[in-house]
Amino acid sequence: MVKIKCAIYVRKSTEKGLELEFNSLHNQEEACRNYILSQSFQGWEHYKTYTDGGISGGTMDRPALKQMLDDIANGLVQVVVVYKVDRLSRSIMDFHNMMREFERHNCNFVSITQSFDTSTSMGKLTLNMLLSFAQFEREVSAERVRDKIRASKAKGFWTGGIPPLGYDNINKKLLINPGEADMVRSIFKKYNELESLNDLHQWCVMNSIKNKQWTTQKGILLGGTVFCKHALNNLLRNPVYIGKVRNKKTNEIYPGLHDGIIPPELFNKTQELLSQNNNRQTSQCLHRRYMLHRKIFDMAGNMFTNKSTGKSTARHYCRPGCYLAAGDIERITCDTIQELLNGNLAHLIPADIIQTWKAIDFENMTYDARTKSLETLLNRAVYNNRHMTFYINITPVADEFQTPGYTNPSNNQLPPDICISNDGQHIIIERKIVINNRVSTNKYEACGRAVMTVKENNQQLIRALAYGWRYKSMFERGITIEQIAKTEHKAERTIYKYLALAYLSPNTVADIMDGTAPAIDLQTLFAIAAKHTNFKEQEKEIHLPA
Repeated sequence: MVKIKCAIYVRKSTEKGLELEFNSLHNQEEACRNYILSQSFQGWEHYKTYTDGGISGGTMDRPALKQMLDDIANGLVQVVVVYKVDRLSRSIMDFHNMMREFERHNCNFVSITQSFDTSTSMGKLTLNMLLSFAQFEREVSAERVRDKIRASKAKGFWTGGIPPLGYDNINKKLLINPGEADMVRSIFKKYNELESLNDLHQWCVMNSIKNKQWTTQKGILLGGTVFCKHALNNLLRNPVYIGKVRNKKTNEIYPGLHDGIIPPELFNKTQELLSQNNNRQTSQCLHRRYMLHRKIFDMAGNMFTNKSTGKSTARHYCRPGCYLAAGDIERITCDTIQELLNGNLAHLIPADIIQTWKAIDFENMTYDARTKSLETLLNRAVYNNRHMTFYINITPVADEFQTPGYTNPSNNQLPPDICISNDGQHIIIERKIVINNRVSTNKYEACGRAVMTVKENNQQLIRALAYGWRYKSMFERGITIEQIAKTEHKAERTIYKYLALAYLSPNTVADIMDGTAPAIDLQTLFAIAAKHTNFKEQEKEIHLPA
């Protein structure tokens, strides 16, 4: 007789009662085992029990369910047995998708307490009715919970979740934590002093001010990391600090039962500053002129146009087939002008003009002042094959760009990645740049920059190599990739990418460290390193049992 392998799937929506010696999951499994035993005359035998405890049936993100579907795809299971249909899923769409997977791999489905035959139209109708009621029950339960939370917030109760910095959750009530409350007051006062989230973020980093640290019900310690700008923005806008509670769904604010930390006057002033300084599309910041407006061209003489792409804050200089991040190009332009002003100009500019140039305090100019000065200083900028060429006018500079009593004392040598010449009317500066179109804001990678100088790119590559060597040291000490990823709070694929860099050719590494390597971006270096390394096989060898 052919043996038919049967899988039992059991699930419970909440964790309540799972600690009992005999709980709902045990009851479901026992009933399913008895049913399989009763069908032993057909060759049925129990293969494995898949258990998901404390997970809703409205989602497919269940570990045991995923494992069972993989085993079905590999031909290890011929029948899936459940106590009721809603144990497998409470979503009609998810259930039908699973049924298609079952049919594709010749796997049958049995609910032991509900009798229906899906080979007939009446059986299919019965199954759909059962699933509709299961989904309806789940949605009604969710609505009841949301209504309870809404009513609780309207009465000022704290309804749970991560307590905000400055408070502790004691018996479902927010009580002020004195030490953290002082930190919150300092953050509000400092923002009103600096009037900038960027400056506030730097201040928090320098003073080691971190976000809320708390312990979950399972005893896991979370939080306690350095604030990001988004978290600081949320903290400054949170009405909980003036003793109120917000309903996020309706955006309604109610008087809370807890004490406030910040005076209402300070909180309201902070909200006004945040509104004035926002960078959304309604902000005036987006409507200021581009610094290189009508100044940047390609080799054929085609002008780059100004364009906002994707999110409203993403500014670019663009022409067909080429997008250059505006912020990065403007930064490189300003750095190049500043390096020229800091350099020895004796062999480039007539002696009677040098004093005029040295009187420009370009470094301390505002964005708008630099934009206006570049109308006179910069004739044009030309982009060609990852090179930027700047044509800077030699003619005397207008008095309005000079700072009275200021003289730049620097006479530095220009950086090696700059080629400089003079055609009688312009100082011509050619500079290589590196474009990383797949740039990440990950702090280990490109710091959010898509266009950078060769020097900046080399610094990024060296930083990446340093992390690779660090991970290599951990890897060769017997620490698994999974453990490294958990320690570094990174995805395993990210660890693999950096680890591969530690096994690059010594000659390649030496060229990078010396700054003599070709100007390749970090993503290309990752691709080169990944071709010759298989860490999954190495990991198996390193972690084989003794």
